[in-house]
Amino acid sequence: MQLTPLDWSLIIGFFVISLGIGIFAAKQSGKSSENFFLSGRNMPWWLLGVSMVATTFAADTPGLVAGIVREDGVAGNWIWWSFLLTGMLTVFFYAKLWRKTNISTDLEFYELRYSGKSAAFLRGFRAIYLGVIFNIVIMATVCLAAIKIGHVIFGFTAAQSLLISCGVTLVYSTLGGLKGVLLTDFVQFIIAMAGSIWATIHIVNLPEINGIKNLIQHEVVQNKTSFFPDFSLPEVYIPLLVIPLAVQWWSVWYPGAEPGGGGYIVQRMLAAKDKNHATKATLFFTIVHYAIRPWPWIIMGLASLIVFPNLESLATVFPHLDPSFIKNDLSYAAMLKYLQPGLLGLVVTSLIAAFMSTISTHLNWGSSYVVNDFYVRFVSPKASPKKQVLIGRISTVLMMIAAAFLALKLEEAKKAFDLLLQIGAGTGLLFILRWFWHRINPFSEITAMLVSFVIAFLFFADDVYQWNLFDLLGYEKLILGVLITTVAWVGVSLITSPSSKEKRKEFDKKVFGEDSKFDGFGTKTLAFLAGVIGVYSILFSTGFFIYQKASLAILFVIVAVFCFLFIGFKWKVIVK
Repeated sequence: MQLTPLDWSLIIGFFVISLGIGIFAAKQSGKSSENFFLSGRNMPWWLLGVSMVATTFAADTPGLVAGIVREDGVAGNWIWWSFLLTGMLTVFFYAKLWRKTNISTDLEFYELRYSGKSAAFLRGFRAIYLGVIFNIVIMATVCLAAIKIGHVIFGFTAAQSLLISCGVTLVYSTLGGLKGVLLTDFVQFIIAMAGSIWATIHIVNLPEINGIKNLIQHEVVQNKTSFFPDFSLPEVYIPLLVIPLAVQWWSVWYPGAEPGGGGYIVQRMLAAKDKNHATKATLFFTIVHYAIRPWPWIIMGLASLIVFPNLESLATVFPHLDPSFIKNDLSYAAMLKYLQPGLLGLVVTSLIAAFMSTISTHLNWGSSYVVNDFYVRFVSPKASPKKQVLIGRISTVLMMIAAAFLALKLEEAKKAFDLLLQIGAGTGLLFILRWFWHRINPFSEITAMLVSFVIAFLFFADDVYQWNLFDLLGYEKLILGVLITTVAWVGVSLITSPSSKEKRKEFDKKVFGEDSKFDGFGTKTLAFLAGVIGVYSILFSTGFFIYQKASLAILFVIVAVFCFLFIGFKWKVIVK
């Protein structure tokens, strides 16, 4: 693609702004680990909510969604739309609880909730397992998108793409801490959404597409537009709809959609001014993430079916790209070649922004585990605030380098998504119940983590090395993983001793106060259902407007309005 001086000025200008924010936030963020990782715990809900949305808009996300649409149609998105239930569960039951703990990371929860050396071991082990190993895998999938986009747009080699994109992100992440990340996220989100929406409008009006009406009615696209899979084909609707809604949302741990909350989502809750701001931020994120943001990517995926009907047509456009990278998730980047000067620069900037937002968050989140939950807890408890920040910055650099090298070994975003789902299979219910069921202990969590990982590794190795040990479909592997892992950790919970009564009382007093654990449970359950119905209604109404079915669109708008009016009336009970 040929970038004009206007395009380059937009890209370079964004880099300058990002670096400027990092420098601006550096002085305050460097004062202490709380400032570096939690921005002083005084952030407003709207900034935190936007940051959550920006973080989950990675450079690989448009390609992932477009690839899903090409393979399984719009209905294929239920594999991640189902996590809306997880998000709403976090909003109405857990967001305020996390903020009331007043801890520094979600891993600190372990020694707040559990007692003994096993709790300390679990905290330290998860710090390395999640904060370093698992985190590097996630960042590598995002770096894979940077490699593909860098080649398609700039003609860069994989090494050049990673050196430039990772280098700039590293600079402002290590300087500004979480405050720098939050402020940059706000700018990045505006650019990313403006770029994706404008690009979609331009693509739809190309002569090859000739408007949204022709796109929706095109013979190649018609059977891809339904919100739901074909219910006459069990082999289609079971893996695409039934399993995600019946099993996946509550049983699977996935970054950004952890049952009960976790990771960088909890990091932002803990940085909120209070429990009200934490809950509002999470609700805002859940609405925008599932109902508003995906449609430009979906439309782009549908349009790509007309321009690039198969992988062979994609390969002819990029003859110099490594054949292993020619997958359906490349279609989004391939469509960018049809953008005009100026718009191309904005969209490229939006993709760079999406990449930097996600990577910077994962770097800050991962280094917070390394510092708070490993280094200070086990290596140097008396480390000075400046030493803690220094360790955080060093770990940030090392994780970025490791993720970049791993990205060179990956091929497709969807495969990495499936692997992460399998690794988290069976652990979700534990994270939901551990706040309430006293039998759950560190051994329960260790069992769930190890069993799910071993099962995922066996399935993954069986596919990669073609051992043919497991003649199972993808969703069958997920169910088996959930079943075995759940039975394992529940069994361990029943045969091992729970934490001491004193520890449980101390935890309950801090988190639940004088109220019962189930205070307001009925209202929160109704709010949860209203939230789920309301967000899906926004999602469907947007789609029906795009499909030019105004009556259905208006009907779902009315449903959404009633759902959120109910939540508004019950808000004081929800955040009490």
